[in-house]
Amino acid sequence: MKLHVFDTFAYSPSGKIIHFDVLIPEKNELQAQQYALQWLASIGEPEATIKPSGCLFCHTSASLPQFADDVLKTGFAIYKLEGCPA
Repeated sequence: MKLHVFDTFAYSPSGKIIHFDVLIPEKNELQAQQYALQWLASIGEPEATIKPSGCLFCHTSASLPQFADDVLKTGFAIYKLEGCPA
């Protein structure tokens, strides 16, 4: 499964920076932002914001099998980087 990776930075009202990648099967920045906001709400950060340049296409990966189940179930996967819950 080919996945497109969107490097994402979100900012909580308290000033916390949440850095993660959104992985989706289509190269669609708007869809990636919507999935990012959905995920932020699911981790208790529904008020976090993503600036217009905060969710940008990074690269396409030919195979990331560790994320395939999440993508098949929800349409996207998250690769946690800095400031994300464990």
